[in-house]
Amino acid sequence: MINNDDFQDEIGNSHLATSAQNPVREDAFILNDDEKITAIKKDVESILKTLGMDLTDDSLKGTPNRVAKMFVKEIFGGLNPNKKPSSSTFKNHYKYGEMLVEKNITLYSTCEHHLLPIVGRAHVAYISNGTVVGLSKMNRIVDYFAKRPQVQERLTMQIVQELQIVLNTNDVACVIDARHLCVNSRGIRDIESSTVTSEFGGKFKEEQTRREFLDYIRLETNF
Repeated sequence: MINNDDFQDEIGNSHLATSAQNPVREDAFILNDDEKITAIKKDVESILKTLGMDLTDDSLKGTPNRVAKMFVKEIFGGLNPNKKPSSSTFKNHYKYGEMLVEKNITLYSTCEHHLLPIVGRAHVAYISNGTVVGLSKMNRIVDYFAKRPQVQERLTMQIVQELQIVLNTNDVACVIDARHLCVNSRGIRDIESSTVTSEFGGKFKEEQTRREFLDYIRLETNF
């Protein structure tokens, strides 16, 4: 009989996701940010004390509060739907009908299996069907969905799905190349490997269009 803890470890070590949506409870937003920070601060204190740390030390005494604020306000801020970036769109008056690519978007996320960092680059593209979105909004959408406990495959899908809704087109693609510290710094401890995921919608499923996108993101950008 398989031990449940061993089974759950296997899921995490294999980076498996169980849903295309983040598994958030219905009561996730009953507490406000300040109340969450207070509760998490106590939990972090408990963890550090259990590990044997002396929280009266000047270097450590502020750590529980710093970690709690970081969790709520920063690295997991994308869980809060109120922080979702507004994505104003505009009519494509200049009739630009070719592919638009925003590449090398810096990505910081957190692996939901070990709560360790995911660091990498996202490359996003779309073909307008009459609507365009501000370039910075693409970066903000990546950042919003990255600021959650995540699985890279899910993150890639969420970015594409959100832009498809915003732009009212299926012609959206995303490739993410990232390092997972749960692989690089623990477990196998392979510091050279990275993980690449992709999601192609609409015309990007066609080989020629997909190839054009992949060729663009390989271009050297030197200024």
